[in-house]
Amino acid sequence: MAFERTYNMIKPDGVRNRHVGDIISRIERVGLTIERMELTMVTPEQAAENYREHEGKPFYEGLISYITSGPVVKMVVSGENAVATMRKLMGATNCAQAAPGTIRGDFGLTVDENVIHGSDSVESAEREIAVFFGA
Repeated sequence: MAFERTYNMIKPDGVRNRHVGDIISRIERVGLTIERMELTMVTPEQAAENYREHEGKPFYEGLISYITSGPVVKMVVSGENAVATMRKLMGATNCAQAAPGTIRGDFGLTVDENVIHGSDSVESAEREIAVFFGA
């Protein structure tokens, strides 16, 4: 087991649909720690930096528009195997394939509005933490 930090964001649909408290409770119940948390808007610059690998793809503009459309809750979450634990807790990216009991399975609406983002690796987490919280 390894102590890790991961970056997670409750997306605009999760905030708009009032799932923030339920999601935070689930994170804490599995034994992870929320080190840092902030309710804020994602700037166009942060969105562009975070999603730069998708630039030029057909869904890119919609992704940027969506993630900057309303408040988000950005978090640094830590604990033993935090990345894998959060990935399991979140469920499949496509809400239709996410198991009941996962965040996306219970609260997700579509693949485009899937409630929560989570880093897919420790390396991604460090990059995303820097993008959204600074060095």
